[in-house]
Amino acid sequence: MKPRTRARSIALQVLYETDIVANHLPGDVLKTRLEEVPLTNDLAEFARQIVFGVLPLAKDLDQLIAKYAPDWPLDQIAAIDRNILRIAFWEFAVSRETPVKVAINEAVELAKLYGSDSAPRFINGVLGTLVDHEHEIHQIIKNRIAHETKLAG
Repeated sequence: MKPRTRARSIALQVLYETDIVANHLPGDVLKTRLEEVPLTNDLAEFARQIVFGVLPLAKDLDQLIAKYAPDWPLDQIAAIDRNILRIAFWEFAVSRETPVKVAINEAVELAKLYGSDSAPRFINGVLGTLVDHEHEIHQIIKNRIAHETKLAG
């Protein structure tokens, strides 16, 4: 497994666990995962950025996934697939440090590792739909973050 894929895998495990077990704190889960599978400092930081980039925006990401990919109702998406989508979506529409094709390819690889037999095709299809709205989605999330920051300040 490529180093950044390993970091994404750790982030996925943290997001999945905190998604399905309400009282597991993401920082604690991340620390445990990094103890089990040590990463270099830069890769551990990449995993941390994903986890703490996705978590505060999870509901927003879910709403946008539902809006732009209505053929796939969120309540029918497996938790592991939902978190793979969140990671990829966050990478190419929010963080924007990962090229779209790379984010999609990495998501498909994670789906092959952790999802069902049909997960890779499903993930690729949903992300293909979302990519068509990448800039619009980025603007919505950017406005949402600005609004939240304004309310907090």
